[in-house]
Amino acid sequence: MTAAKSLLFALALVLNVSSGFAQTAPLGDPRTMKFEPVTITVPEVERVVLENGLIVYLLPDRELPLVSVSAMIRTGSIYEPADKVGLAGLTGIVMRTGGTARLAGDQVDEELEFLAANISMGIGAEGGSASLDLLKKDLPQGLAIFADMLRAPAFESAKVDQAKRQALEAIRRRPDSPGGIAAREFRKLLFGADHPLGRESTTDTVSRITRDDLVAFHRQFFAPNSLILGVTGDFEKPAMLDALRKAFGDWQPQTVALPVLPPVTASPGAGRSVNILRRDLSQTHLRIGHLSVKEDDPDYFALALLEDILGGNSFTSRLFRDVRSRQGLAYSVGSRIAPGNAGPGIFMMQALTKGPSTYQALSSMLDHMERMRQEPVLPEELQLAKDAFLNSFVFSFADSGLIVGRLMGLEYHGLPKDFLQRFRDSVVRLTKEDLLRVARLHLHPDRVIILAVGKDNDFEKPLSAFGQINVLTLKPGG
Repeated sequence: MTAAKSLLFALALVLNVSSGFAQTAPLGDPRTMKFEPVTITVPEVERVVLENGLIVYLLPDRELPLVSVSAMIRTGSIYEPADKVGLAGLTGIVMRTGGTARLAGDQVDEELEFLAANISMGIGAEGGSASLDLLKKDLPQGLAIFADMLRAPAFESAKVDQAKRQALEAIRRRPDSPGGIAAREFRKLLFGADHPLGRESTTDTVSRITRDDLVAFHRQFFAPNSLILGVTGDFEKPAMLDALRKAFGDWQPQTVALPVLPPVTASPGAGRSVNILRRDLSQTHLRIGHLSVKEDDPDYFALALLEDILGGNSFTSRLFRDVRSRQGLAYSVGSRIAPGNAGPGIFMMQALTKGPSTYQALSSMLDHMERMRQEPVLPEELQLAKDAFLNSFVFSFADSGLIVGRLMGLEYHGLPKDFLQRFRDSVVRLTKEDLLRVARLHLHPDRVIILAVGKDNDFEKPLSAFGQINVLTLKPGG
């Protein structure tokens, strides 16, 4: 094609496209457009219980020649001895680094590098987790290593010592992070410094931990009947079940008795608790809140939506629009509801503000909390919060890993399989009257715990206006 013909062809194409646009009706205002509700179809996930009690969720996904195996283990730092806080975390770390009965720790790393595979492990407050990601063709080798790590970790002494040194160094550096200080101290105020949900590791508790303690902790909590496995990726279900039985089938079940948590008695029954932790900072880290509901509470759905309107959805929330944008009192401000499972949940507001703005920021946040109890939310606020939730709900099923992970989490916490769908349906039906009832029942601005980490000499007014002040002392390594 000559240059002239190419030019004429391009011109004709442009004219044709332009004429098509000209015939199209103009689009309306997107703010007034109506859309059909987004619906999702969740693929069927197979649940299998192996002969030794190990629960397996299977969801094939053949888009790529990859396989992912994840595990949830019924354990947690809330079950570790009070004089050895930090044991659970160290156990999870050294299970990954400290080798197995067949391979030394460094050999494990070499094998995984050769396979281009990845294994991660850890133990948090209320559970343990592990994951394996690798190519389909390498599943036998990778799964064998993964199973050995879960079943028979070697806990090499050198790796235990290394993990302890790293943990001690992390404790020593805690005072460098004001936000971390605020988070830890607030949790202690909520649950009590000695309660399993509130306590923190110290140099003393970590120093006491021995290799034998890690071995005993693993032996106490790790058994096939205390594990939930999730498998996604490119596999055939019969072949995968055969592979899992080969890797885990001869692992003998045992009775795993989870220690009973003591009741939480730290939170004030009446009146506010006002706490100041003095630090030479130009900004004040504010935490305001109290204990709240468990995830299976029937009011949790409404409370979650209420919290979204108050401060959860940062750019459209009341706290963001007023405390940050209109008054300019905070660099960041928001709220969150963390539902409990093993124990009570947490409702919390937080802000980062200049020292001289501390009193006004705190006052405004408490006012907004009280306002949620006094008057219904606006219809547009309710609809915006519902839309935000429904949009995010869809993304919780965006891939097979998320779907399986959701089901594993529901079973782990003893929630029904249709919990998420019930959550969605409940949110759709909620009214502003429902939210007002829940706010009056579950929000208590007159009984909140207040924590201010900062330089109280800079406060424009003393916080004693909100209640009697308790000055906290940061312990070494806190």
